[in-house]
Parts: sequence; C-alpha cells; structure tokens
Amino acid sequence: MHQQKQQTRAKNACGPVAAEAAPFPVNIAKPEWLKARYSCCPEVDRIRQILRSNKLHTVCEEATCPNIGECFKQGTATFLILGDTCTRNCPFCDVNHGVPVPPDVNEPKNLARAVAAMGLRYVVITSVTRDDLPDGGAGQYSRCISALRSENPELRIEILVPDFQGSEDTALGILSTNHPDIFNHNLETVRSLYPTVRPSADYDGSLQLLRRFKELSGSTLTKSGIMLGFGETREEVFQALQDLRNHGCDMLTLGQYLQPSKRHLPVQRYIPPEEFFDYREVGLNMGFTHIEAGPLVRSSYHAAEQAERRIQ
Repeated sequence: MHQQKQQTRAKNACGPVAAEAAPFPVNIAKPEWLKARYSCCPEVDRIRQILRSNKLHTVCEEATCPNIGECFKQGTATFLILGDTCTRNCPFCDVNHGVPVPPDVNEPKNLARAVAAMGLRYVVITSVTRDDLPDGGAGQYSRCISALRSENPELRIEILVPDFQGSEDTALGILSTNHPDIFNHNLETVRSLYPTVRPSADYDGSLQLLRRFKELSGSTLTKSGIMLGFGETREEVFQALQDLRNHGCDMLTLGQYLQPSKRHLPVQRYIPPEEFFDYREVGLNMGFTHIEAGPLVRSSYHAAEQAERRIQ
C-alpha cells in the first residue's frame, strides 16, 4: 500500500506546491516507550472490507496513524471525505497531494451505509484540504452530516475540518446551519513554527475559525490539536494553549509528531510522557474541559470517550 501511495504522489505532483524537496536529516532514535502496537485480526480485516466496498478512505490509513491497529480492532475509524488527494503539501503530513478529483456525489450515502454496517454510535469525519472548491468542501461535510443523521438520528458526529482559507464565510455559513456535535480544527503547532510546519496556513486564521464557528453555532463544542516535537519551547506551547482558550476552544489533543518519511520534517525532540502530563494539567487549569495528551495521541484518539464526558 505504501509503495502504491508513493507512486500516486509522483503521478499527481504538479507545480511548485507539490514539488518534492530533498530528503531531510535522519531522525533521532525513537525511544522504547513510543512504539505503537499494530496487529492484524478479523476485526481489522472487517473494517477494511467495509471501507473498500463503500469506496471510502480513512485518515487512519492515509496519514499512517500509529493507532490504526488499536482503533480498527475496536471498530472505529476516522473517515476521510472529499477524496484522498490534498491541494496542499504540508511538510509534516503523509496524505497524498496533487490535483484532486471532483467530490463524489455518492460519498454521503456510502458513508452512512458504512457507519451503519460498523455499528458506530460516534463518528469522526475529516477531509483533505480542498482549496479548489468555492466552499472549501463544507457542502460535502454538510451532506455527510445529513445522510448520517437520516440513517441514525442518535449518532454523535465530530468533524475535523481544514482552515477553509479564502472561503471561510461560505463554509461557516453552511456548517453553522447544519452543525455537528463537535467542531474540530487543528492548530497543529506554535506560532513561531507556522512558516516551517504550515507554510500555507495562518496561525491567527485558525484561531479565528474556531471562535467564529462557536459564535455562529451557539453551544457547539470546539476542539483543536497540537503536535509536539518540531522544536517548540514549553513557553510557546503554554502560549498556544492560552490562545486556544482565549478563542473559546473547549477540548484539546496533544501528541508527538512522528516523521512519516525522509521527505518530511524531522523530529527535533521526543517529548516524554510526564511532560505531556504537565501540559495537560496546565491546560485543564486554563479552563479546557477535556485534554487527551500523550506520545501516541492523535486528533480523534479516544474521541468518543472524550465526547461522552461533554455531550449530554
């Protein structure tokens, strides 16, 4: 699968945004406590079969998530809509980039059918960034929410959205009228590292997106995520947490960045579990209602359990 993915990237690469850079330095040695468990089992095979039969993608597979074995064995997945090709080429991300195909009109009903087959009561939907679409893909999110709720009105829905840069007004208007239970948008890193880690994004723009959605949607919970290990300082992490709280963010995930390949940004430091615990304690004291923090934590890791504590 990984070889096929690399071939697809080479085929889709176009223009300066998709140009491949020279390999980065080799990472520092990974500590023993950072090794994820991945195991094949009948439940993992069952989830893959459901996904393939409904022509669906998951960020678990596309972004090489270290928790894929654990989540698939539990019958959960984070669905990736709007195709598997991103219009941006962020140097930390392992998702395919290039020229995407038009949105699949059958995707919402396929998603609803897959979620029903998996027997889920909580679902996370994310997407590649679609700067090519006038609404940034918000309309497809809305159609997926409608299809899921039509199939199961009791289903809890979390969406993990891109920044909708250039189409924020349209996107927020669509999603605030057909909103999820939790609106998630990742800040990803601290302010000073945005030019390196998220060169096509804007730190303040991401914060404003979270604030504006809450203002438009009322009581909908907002959530964000930050990766550590790019070279940020403790003080910068504390400031990012405070910035999120100042913009009304309710929930947070903090995890360790892992370099997907030599052509991605290298890890500058592996943060020990006790430091993640410290960040969690500081964040809770700032007013976050829930924080999931640890080396292998990702944006939707234990998302259902987090939501159960907050959604009545």
